[in-house]
This record gives sequence, structure tokens and C-alpha cells, in this order.
Amino acid sequence: MDNPRQLLKRYFLRHRWSYALSILSIVASEIVMVQFPHLLGAFTDALQAGRVNGPALLRYTLWLAAVGIGYVALYGFGQMRNGTLGRKFEYELRRTLFLHWETLSTSYFRQRSVGDLLNHALNDVRSVRDALSGGLNILTNAVFLLASTLVMTFRTVSVRLTLVSMIPIVVVPFLVGWLGPRIRQATRQAQEALSDMADLTEESITAIRLIKATANEAVEQRRFTDRVDAIVRRQMGVFRRSALMQSLIPFMGSLAFVVALTYGGYLTITRQIPLGAFVAFTLYLAMLITPLQEMGFVFNYFQRASASLQRLEVLLTEMPDIHDERDAVALPPVRGEVRIRLNAFTYPDGTRPALHDVDIRVEAGKTLGIVGRTGSGKTTLVNLLPRIFDPPPGTVFIDGHDVRSVTLRSLRQAISYVPQDGFLFSTTIGENIGFSKEGATEAEILEAARLAAFDEVIETFPEGLDTVVGERGVTLSGGQRQRAAIARALLKDAPILILDDSLSAVDMNTEKTIIANLQRARRGRTTIVIAHRLSAVRHADHIVVLDRGTVVEAGTHEELIRRGGLYAEIYRLQETEQGVTA
Repeated sequence: MDNPRQLLKRYFLRHRWSYALSILSIVASEIVMVQFPHLLGAFTDALQAGRVNGPALLRYTLWLAAVGIGYVALYGFGQMRNGTLGRKFEYELRRTLFLHWETLSTSYFRQRSVGDLLNHALNDVRSVRDALSGGLNILTNAVFLLASTLVMTFRTVSVRLTLVSMIPIVVVPFLVGWLGPRIRQATRQAQEALSDMADLTEESITAIRLIKATANEAVEQRRFTDRVDAIVRRQMGVFRRSALMQSLIPFMGSLAFVVALTYGGYLTITRQIPLGAFVAFTLYLAMLITPLQEMGFVFNYFQRASASLQRLEVLLTEMPDIHDERDAVALPPVRGEVRIRLNAFTYPDGTRPALHDVDIRVEAGKTLGIVGRTGSGKTTLVNLLPRIFDPPPGTVFIDGHDVRSVTLRSLRQAISYVPQDGFLFSTTIGENIGFSKEGATEAEILEAARLAAFDEVIETFPEGLDTVVGERGVTLSGGQRQRAAIARALLKDAPILILDDSLSAVDMNTEKTIIANLQRARRGRTTIVIAHRLSAVRHADHIVVLDRGTVVEAGTHEELIRRGGLYAEIYRLQETEQGVTA
């Protein structure tokens, strides 16, 4: 993936003529603007010599008005063009960042928080945008206003006066070189503090029900206050350095003004330069102070942008842990046979194997049930099939093909996966179910909802499929979210279906309905069901029992009951709980 600097370079090259036009417009505006003191000086000399009459006064007035209008029109056009180009790059950078996140592996997001990533996408990208639009405008304006003013003072006033007045300004580059790295470092620390605050905010809003239920608002307020205090401290460091920069540069300009008044006044008194030239020079000098002040502002813009580019560069140079192998091929039409022969699997950030000594075979078109205590490795096992986590080579096969040897796209298209939480997007019910099949008709969506026993729920909403479910499906219950997620998976109609404890939040009667519908709709297709409630897997053709990351039992429901092992123990416990509940 290209880093932001490469993207920026290519963007400049692609839009070089647009940038050239906007810069030329700003340059032309400064050339027009520096005529103002010259005209005013000429008017002063004419006024002193008594050469100003009615037509001459009108002529000078029109010339000065033309200068003002020409400056506004040219500078406004250049500023508008640069602003537009900056926002286009902002869009391109944000899009690149999002698409890059989509390519990264799950393990990356286990290590990075949502708040930090959002801070990159919002604040860091905005800092780069500001430098490209406002910063570039100010820099172009400042540089060419400074250059144009100096040229005019050399040509129309006095070379000696100009050179002497510039002595204090020579200090400015040294100030920039001294303060620049300090501002950039302080800006990077402030951005990191903003990321910490965004992390906490995202976490607190997500857990707002828990916070309220446990009356821990005060605890969260203290945590948030600590993060905000850290931001204030670091941002004050940025502001102190920036204020010093923005104060010292104009101060050098003011010293130059003092020198100019003293020396220029002497040259005027001794009649070495005319009064009109001295008046024009004082205006030119005032114009010189403006670009010096602007350079202080734009320098801060670019320091912030540089810090943000460095942070974004770290993001965009991250590579996915899971990717297509060099010789990967598309998976042929899938029958659905699954074979897992795993000596051991350890998470990339783990130290102990999460799975070991696993040997499972699922015939094409059959149903496999997977049960076990919490933390026994059930979800880890099924995550290896679509390579959400990468299994070791030669351990997981579909129709005899090692999942590491086929393309990720073809592999994941062959699998429908329903996680336990039944995640829903912040959109309508219809769009959530139809997410798995582009162009799905309303009839297909409703049929999938019926198979998931979700159609009756849809009918209770006045807007039906057009009902917006809120962030993460907050307006639905846990069981309703699970059924919507099952409907989405059934609409995809993939050769292999994985239900990762996706019936845990539905009642027993609804579970029976869904299981019966699955048996009819999925006849001849492979289904893998993880469940805590054994009623969800007792119909399976084959059941495996996991404990501490390995298979301890395998067989049909009846066989496992007769053996009297862990499965039978869980079954008796659940039967007792159901009897007590009844």
C-alpha cells in the first residue's frame, strides 16, 4: 500500500496544471497588490508638487480601486481552487485509508482500538487537508508578496534602505530551524492524546448500559477528565511553541520597521529620497510584516501536517497477516467436505496453543455439531475455515483443497458465517439481510427471513423491511439480531454454513423452528453448528466435544449419551435446569 507521501506526490502530479493555475492566480494578485503603495507614493509626490486636479484625482482613485478589485478577484480564485483541490485529496486519503483497513487481518484490530483509528481518519487527515488548502494558499501568498514587495522597493525606492531594513529579518530562518522540530514533536504527542480520548469515548458509549446499570458514571467521568487533562497539557505545549514562533517572526518585522523609519527618515530629511518614496516604503514595509506573520501560521500548519503524515504513514504501511499465497488459485465449485487435521494452533499474539490434536472430518452435505465448555476453542476452530485466523499449512481442507492454497475471495464466498453476537449495521432490516447477496429481491429477503423465523418480527414493525435498526441493531433484542443474522447467511446460500452459537438468545420453540427450517433448506449442504444448548445440535449427523482445545469425544447424540462422558454430563445438567425452570 502506498504511503501518504507517495499519494500526495502522485496527487500533485495528477493535478499539477490545476495547482499551477491557482498559484499563478495568487502570484498575479500579489503583483497587482504591490502597485498600491507605488501609486500612493506617486499620488503623494503629485500632491506635494501641486499637480493634482479633478481629472488627476479621479484617475488615481480609479487606479487604486482597480488594484483592490483585481487583487480580490485573483486571490479569491486561487484560494477557491486550492481549497477544492485540498478537499479532493482529503476524500482520496480517507478512501485509501478505509480500503486499506478492509485488507488488514483480524489480528490487527485485536491490537488497535476503534477510537484511535477514527482519530487518524478524522483529525490527521484534516490536518493534511488544512496544509494543502489553507496552508498552501497562505504560503504562496506570503512568499510572492514578500518577493514582489522587495522587487518594488529595490526598483522604486532605495536599494540601501531596503537592505538595511532587512537585517532583522535574516534571523527568521534560524528561528524556524530551531522551533520547527519542537512544534512537530509536540503536535504528534497531542494527536496521540486525542487518540487516547477517542478510545475511551468509544468504549464508554459502547458500554453505556453497563455503566448506568452499575452506577459508575463518576468513575467514567474521572477517567475521561484524566484523558482530557492530558490533551490540554500537550496541546498547551503546542500552543506555547506556536505562539513563540508567531510572536518572534512579526517581532523581527517590527524591528525592521524601526530601522526603516530611522534610516528612511534620515534619507528623506537629507533629500536623498523623495517624500513619496518614503511614504511608499513605509507601506511596503507594512506589507512585508504581513507575509512574515503568515509564514509563522503556515509553518505551524505544515508542522501539524507533517506529524499527521507520519502517523498515517504507520497505518498505511501495515501489511495484512493473512493474504493470498503467491500461487493461490480460485476454489473450484464446492461440494462441502471439510477436513481438519491440526497438531496445534496458537494465536499470533498468544503464547499457548488454543487448539491441539484436533482431527475432524465432515462429509459433504452433512451437519456437524460442536459443543464444549466456554473457552474450549469452538469459535477458534471454525474461524480457521474462512481464514479469519490462519491455520498452519496442510491442516484445514475443503473438498481436499488446503485453504491456504486457494484465494481468500473464493474461499470466503463458499462460506456463510454467523457470529454469536449477530452483528447488524446501522441501516434497515432489508439492507442488513440483503448485505450477503447484491441485488437480492424483496421476495428472496422475505424467504430468508421466514427460514430464520424472523418474518413475524418484521411484520410487527410498521415500516417492515424498511425499519432502521439503529447502531449495531440496538432497537432489536439479542434473539432478533441473531435471527436477522441467520437470515442474512441463508440468503447467501453458500455451500458451507457456520452458526457460531447463533441460537443462544432465542427461545426453545423458535430454536426448534429454525432447526427444522435449516434441515429442509440446507438438505445436501454442509452445516456446522456451535452451541451451548445441546438441543441445537442433537439432530446433527456428527457431534464433536471440545475441552481445553482438543476433541475429547465424537459421535452422534445417542452414542455420546450412552458413553456417559462430558457430553452426557452437560446433557443431564441442561435437562435438570429445564426441569427446574418448568
